[in-house]
Amino acid sequence: MLPDQTPPGHPGTGPLTAAVRHVLPSVRADLEQLVRIPSVSADPAAAPYLEASADAVAVLLRQAGLPQVDVLAAGGSQPAVLARRPAPPGAPTVLLYAHHDVQPAGPRADWDSDPFTPAVRDGRLYGRGAADDKAGIAVHLAALRAHGDDLPVGVTVLIEGEEETGSPALEPFLDAYADRLKADVVVFADAVNWTADVPSLTTTLRGGSSVVVEVRTLEHGVHSGLYGGPVPDALTALCRLLATLHDERGDVAVPGLIRGSAPGTGAGPGTGSGAGTRTHAAAPDLAEAQFRAEAGMLDGVALTGTGRLTERLWAGPAIAVTGIDAPSVQAASNTLIPAARAKVSLRIAPGDDAERARDALSAHLRAHAPWGARVSIEPGATAAPYAARPGGRAYAAAHAALAQAWGTPAVDMGVGGSIPFVTAYAGRFPDGEILVTGVEDPDTRAHAANESLHLATFERACLAEALLLSNLADR
Repeated sequence: MLPDQTPPGHPGTGPLTAAVRHVLPSVRADLEQLVRIPSVSADPAAAPYLEASADAVAVLLRQAGLPQVDVLAAGGSQPAVLARRPAPPGAPTVLLYAHHDVQPAGPRADWDSDPFTPAVRDGRLYGRGAADDKAGIAVHLAALRAHGDDLPVGVTVLIEGEEETGSPALEPFLDAYADRLKADVVVFADAVNWTADVPSLTTTLRGGSSVVVEVRTLEHGVHSGLYGGPVPDALTALCRLLATLHDERGDVAVPGLIRGSAPGTGAGPGTGSGAGTRTHAAAPDLAEAQFRAEAGMLDGVALTGTGRLTERLWAGPAIAVTGIDAPSVQAASNTLIPAARAKVSLRIAPGDDAERARDALSAHLRAHAPWGARVSIEPGATAAPYAARPGGRAYAAAHAALAQAWGTPAVDMGVGGSIPFVTAYAGRFPDGEILVTGVEDPDTRAHAANESLHLATFERACLAEALLLSNLADR
């Protein structure tokens, strides 16, 4: 729940807490309405829902007091919402980012309730997009409504419509609207907190890419009884090739990929550089038992890789096979398969180059083809990794706001995923200070069945952003 008292040394927190508490019911209701819109950017048939979702967000931002609100696209992008309220004299401009598109729901049988009908159970709001990232939209709405006409900073709000497909039209969108997107501080509300009760700032993101690898051994399928033994089938060859991507310990075996150290290690509460005094804690390593439970690992299945868990998750490369094109078990016949394909997902450590890493993966696959099998590679898009520059004024303001809202110091942490807009924005506007905040907790299950939002965490995130806007205006 939100704190009732004004912390010492922070006048005005009490009224702002009351204001956030007052707007929360309406913000919750608007979030639930957004969850009802199946805005799946990966599904071409869902285009009308993407438009409906963008229109709904635009209405909400106008109602929140932003005088300039547009639904925009560029370079064939899905519809995005761009809204603006100019800064008072001498105040900074803050860009608030989230995205209104969502992942596909997957099999309905895997959900305990309809994925696009919001449901509350045990203090959590369930539904596709309830956390990732329509909750980010709701956090921005709560902060804007809480301040009302007394908004102390200039605000630009960008609600993207294709983040879940890797933001393929990101560059043309930035080119088209660069003059409207420039800001002193950027808040990306699309990450996770350390726990439901401990807030965090995300200071590093892994990059990402993928390849589709095809292995071919035959011109056509042949009878497995007549030819099996001396004739290699493509599916077996593909399996052997994919097995070379990791060593016996489960570490990535592709040479040349960077592995660094996790953020936050070595820092302690109240330590570090930067303007003013900031309160934060170093991110401890993850407890293995809790991590296994959160991941849903089966008893007896070993964790893969070596080193601290946080380093494996945040600062090392990761490779996973996310799909295979081959006959299904049900449709299988006694035939040697002539060709088989797999999609290989690559996560890239901060400090590495995404295109170079993808090329290293492709080179490894070509070099390890078994039995002379022919290998062809289709390279996927890349998202660069990101590492923040901690210690700036906005960084200190964010840590202070998080500590006030949660009643405990925030930790700096990394996230193993990628947010393409973060790295693209940082490259385009290097003077803007970027903050990656979280509305999720480790049990959110974003992208999976039964995605949910921890409502107490959501309330604290709303207060934290409202406090942050005040802190940024306080010179």
